[in-house]
Amino acid sequence: MLNRFRRLMGEVLRGKLARNNFAPWEMAILLDFDACELPPRRRTDILRQYQRAVERQLEAGPGPPMRLSHFLILRARK
Repeated sequence: MLNRFRRLMGEVLRGKLARNNFAPWEMAILLDFDACELPPRRRTDILRQYQRAVERQLEAGPGPPMRLSHFLILRARK
């Protein structure tokens, strides 16, 4: 799951999805990305922070990756 997440994030950061077959949790993440409005200037920085947070989460245990909206809520609380 971690490798699939890294691949997905690489495609998102490049701005081009290179495949048409996604796992259900990947689709949920992509739809969540679309729903979250990120400032254009900070988009890449926020997505990299999100990627590091999810990588830590997946290395600690199994489960679907947290969504960007959840990450933004946690980030705002700090």
